[in-house]
Amino acid sequence: MNLALWIVTGLLAAVYLLSGGYKVITPKQKIAAAGPHGSAGWVDDFSDGGVKAIGAVEILAALGLILPAVLDIAPVLVLWAAVGLVVLMLGAAATRVRRHETKLMAVDLAYAALAAFVVWGRFGPEPFTG
Repeated sequence: MNLALWIVTGLLAAVYLLSGGYKVITPKQKIAAAGPHGSAGWVDDFSDGGVKAIGAVEILAALGLILPAVLDIAPVLVLWAAVGLVVLMLGAAATRVRRHETKLMAVDLAYAALAAFVVWGRFGPEPFTG
């Protein structure tokens, strides 16, 4: 179970570090134009600063998923970083619903489910604190 949690955590951290970094350094208009099949149209609902803030939150969550456990400094923060990602992705799914992008919402819910798996695993069967 611990190995599965680490794999999921590592994949989530990699995805959110790259995604967040892209949002922070790329202008909003370029993000909207680059999304395949309108998948990045959500940026139209947010200001440029809002998109960059979402990116910054994703970067912080990615770091929070890995660093506390690896450095053994307040490893409970891994749990809270995963909770934050669940909330972030539920917000993303709500944005998709509002924009009538229900097919794309499935991806957001899948990421929320993976983060929820980390929450469940680190809160229940495989906590870092013994």
